[in-house]
Amino acid sequence: MTDLLLLPGDGIGPEVIAEVRHVAERLTPDLKLAERDFGGVSYDRHGSPLTDDTLAAAKAARAVLMGAVGGPKWRDAPRHKRPEAGLLALREGMNVYANLRPAICFDALADASSLKRELVVGLDLMIVRELTGGIYFGKPRFIEDLPEGGRRAVDTQVYTTAEIERVARVAFELARGRRNKVTSAEKSNVMDSGLLWREVVTDLHAREFSDVELEHMLADNAAMQIVKNPKQFDVLVTDNLFGDILSDEAAQLTGGLGLLPSAALGVAGAPGLYEPIHGSAPDIAGQGLANPLAAILSFEMALRWSLGRPADADRVHAAVVRALRSGARTRDIGGTLSTREMGSAVLAEL
Repeated sequence: MTDLLLLPGDGIGPEVIAEVRHVAERLTPDLKLAERDFGGVSYDRHGSPLTDDTLAAAKAARAVLMGAVGGPKWRDAPRHKRPEAGLLALREGMNVYANLRPAICFDALADASSLKRELVVGLDLMIVRELTGGIYFGKPRFIEDLPEGGRRAVDTQVYTTAEIERVARVAFELARGRRNKVTSAEKSNVMDSGLLWREVVTDLHAREFSDVELEHMLADNAAMQIVKNPKQFDVLVTDNLFGDILSDEAAQLTGGLGLLPSAALGVAGAPGLYEPIHGSAPDIAGQGLANPLAAILSFEMALRWSLGRPADADRVHAAVVRALRSGARTRDIGGTLSTREMGSAVLAEL
């Protein structure tokens, strides 16, 4: 069995995944690694951003770690053949419905945040984003021509009780191991799906998690509060669309997208999907400028959540902290190191 399936993808994906491979081979040489094409490169080579073979390999592995997908090269490809469609299909095929996006401000980088140091130093926020439902998957969805001219586009926001309850349960269980507080964000004031979201989360809390503090917050207010007082949050749970937006906003508090990992989890025992939250950055691809830390920290999450190696996960995290404390920086966080040099700095600390 493959322990870790690597999907380098497009743009800077292969560069940052190469640094993950170096760390894995140094720290955990007994792990069985495999690699597959994914995203735009898979479309170019195989006619599909996610082949049946790659999906089968992902479902058979213990964990999957991807780099990034997409870029302007594929903007004219059919929508269902674009790299992003492959990513949505991978998430759906693996049934990874709970996306964990930690926003942690490393002390050495507190001054790199766009907010004042005192607002972010010590920040440790976990966003739990529902990942396989909502407006990205709802039907119907289409663009049509109107008889009187012009066009109309339709996307459908759909959630069921079961979909909301299972991701909320993940948030509550996480909070019990942290600071015991969950904030649920939706738009119950104007959206029926948001109203159902609030009702289901409230009911689950009363039935199973009354020991955890629960607050409800409208998603637009949550966006404001994240930049006003981010340390008020412990675990923030929200839907697919709002989670996509709020997690990128929270990422900037830490100094940049190149620092933050993510995990997508499903039922216990099924493989998790791990990825840095940054994009493929085609403007710097191949130049050795990408920050590999988000990918390396995604490997840390895989060690912790899917591979059953928490001690090794702690070693990776500590090595990243020490590398940053020593002054190692890529360009996006105010330094001059290349992708390879930043990876080497982490290896040196291991």
